[in-house]
Amino acid sequence: MLWIWGPMLLSLCTGADVKAGSCNEVRQAYSAKGFSLANVPYQEIAGEHLRVCPQEYTCCTSKMENKLSQQSKLEFENLVQETSHFVRTTFILWHRKFDEFFKSLLENAEKSLHEIFVRTYGLLYTQNSEIFQDLFTELKLYYTGGNVNLEEMLNDFWARLLERMFQLINPQYHFSEDYLECVNKYIDQLKPFGEVPRKLKAQVTKAFVAARTFVQGLTLGREVANKVSKLSPNSGCLRALLKMLYCPYCSGMPYLKPCTNYCLNVMKGCLANQADLDIEWNLFVDAMLLVADRLEGPFNIESVMDPIDMKISEAIMILQENSVQVSGKVFLGCGQPKSLHSSRTLRSFSGRHNLYFKPYSLHEKPTTAAGTSMDRLRTIWRTMQYGVTEIKDRLRISKKIWSTLPHSICREERMTGRESNQEECWNGHNKAGYLPEVMTDGLINQINNPEVDVDITRPDTFVRQQIMALRAMTNKLRNALTGNDVNFQDTSEETSGSGSGSGCMDDICPTEYDYITTEALPFEPDRRELEYSAAPAVTQSLTVLFTSIILVLGRQWR
Repeated sequence: MLWIWGPMLLSLCTGADVKAGSCNEVRQAYSAKGFSLANVPYQEIAGEHLRVCPQEYTCCTSKMENKLSQQSKLEFENLVQETSHFVRTTFILWHRKFDEFFKSLLENAEKSLHEIFVRTYGLLYTQNSEIFQDLFTELKLYYTGGNVNLEEMLNDFWARLLERMFQLINPQYHFSEDYLECVNKYIDQLKPFGEVPRKLKAQVTKAFVAARTFVQGLTLGREVANKVSKLSPNSGCLRALLKMLYCPYCSGMPYLKPCTNYCLNVMKGCLANQADLDIEWNLFVDAMLLVADRLEGPFNIESVMDPIDMKISEAIMILQENSVQVSGKVFLGCGQPKSLHSSRTLRSFSGRHNLYFKPYSLHEKPTTAAGTSMDRLRTIWRTMQYGVTEIKDRLRISKKIWSTLPHSICREERMTGRESNQEECWNGHNKAGYLPEVMTDGLINQINNPEVDVDITRPDTFVRQQIMALRAMTNKLRNALTGNDVNFQDTSEETSGSGSGSGCMDDICPTEYDYITTEALPFEPDRRELEYSAAPAVTQSLTVLFTSIILVLGRQWR
């Protein structure tokens, strides 16, 4: 009987030798990864020790499987980083560009104005410069995210300017702090600067809200893209990655690439939570695009900067031309102030009412160093406008980035090869075609994913936080489209106004006032309006000061 079993045993042994093939290709590929060959067998061994890869004859030891698992995790994370690189760099690059521009715009404007007016007007400017310094400080604080209500801040600017000018056009009187506070109670009722403050406030508010919110959106987009692209794969994904990328090594086919549909199912399972970010991300990008449109058009900061000087000049002229009526109404409401001059001195003022502050036109704008500096900034802003166009194109490309990430990764040649034969690829078990259907996007759709064990009942908390952050920013961006800052939604509705862009706004250059009821004390009906025909005394130095105020107010935006 032995002569019968002998050939059979010899045949079985010979078959075993044939099955236990060489591991030379695996050793070469493994070494090319930079790994030591100390634990790599020369011939295939039994694979009962393997935890993920097929437990057949194999070229992998347990240490090799662990090492390849770490390598698959690293390569996956690098692929996600590289595939989302253009999105992250878009937000990083353009955040820096816009942020640097807006900050330099404010800083250079303030510096230029201060230097030129200290040199030109000396003490007269320095005694009043805090009004403008405070305005710049508040604008910079607002832009950088400070808790500043733009409308209230601009209202305060006009109120302080009115207090200062009211004293200058009435130098024969002494005004206490309480009296000046009473003067400001009538600012809405008397409209001493006409409609200019309301219209200008609408323009400035819309431009700055849009600029700040847009830059904040770039910041958030950068942070979300950075954080989401660095998420570590969970245990189910790690097993699937090892099985797809390196189990071919263990099966003695190190150069065999995974089937494309097989790769898609693995990636859709591993990136299921990121795909759920897509809806909110797309809404966020749409809102960013709409605000970018406003920055190119009606909320263009240059369109606010350029005619500011004419508008402020007009406002001061309105106050001057109506100084008699304004002062008389204030005296009726707040009481007669204490005179600093004798009646003889007061009478001497009556023949000096022909001193007016000359407004300058667009053709008379100063050609000082400050103007030259702001011309340079306008050139930079025009360059930034081209930047707005470019970033809009990049934002459009970034839409659906998270749901298309699996497709982008699986198109990589190093992942699935170049036009690989889908019947001659790794399907997770052997060299053959991949039969299961490709899953759709999102966590809920991975319930039947054949390659990745996904718990659809436990969404990733970190991704959910990013979704909420995007939702909040989208809300801010949509509010910015109408000039509303969501931090101050209870402010007045004056931001709904608009200006014509230069000179008189909306063709309104008021010289008369319509008095409307406010919280200020009403005028007493049984009192006669004071005959305030004597004009205030205005010295030549005050004329220079008012001219400086006009120029400073105008050029601070240029």
